[in-house]
Amino acid sequence: MPRMAAPVTHKPEDSRFESRLPAGLAVCEYRRVGPLLVLHHTEVPPALQGQGLAAPLVAAALAWAREQGLRVRPTCSYVAAYMKRHAETQDLLE
Repeated sequence: MPRMAAPVTHKPEDSRFESRLPAGLAVCEYRRVGPLLVLHHTEVPPALQGQGLAAPLVAAALAWAREQGLRVRPTCSYVAAYMKRHAETQDLLE
């Protein structure tokens, strides 16, 4: 299935990165604990899963962590798998 393009927005007031789509909301949620970013939940609407929507959310969260000088704790299994697949993110791990 082809990847869908969806803009990613950082919503710090909701502690998440999100993509609003006609079929629903895709999110990567976090908690910031001092210099640590805990990425604890990533969700894509069931009808849109497998279309490449979660990866841009996680990439945006990790890019923000890097910009802010934060270390990352991936408690979400998707984020942990993403970071394992993308060696360039390993230096962010706590």
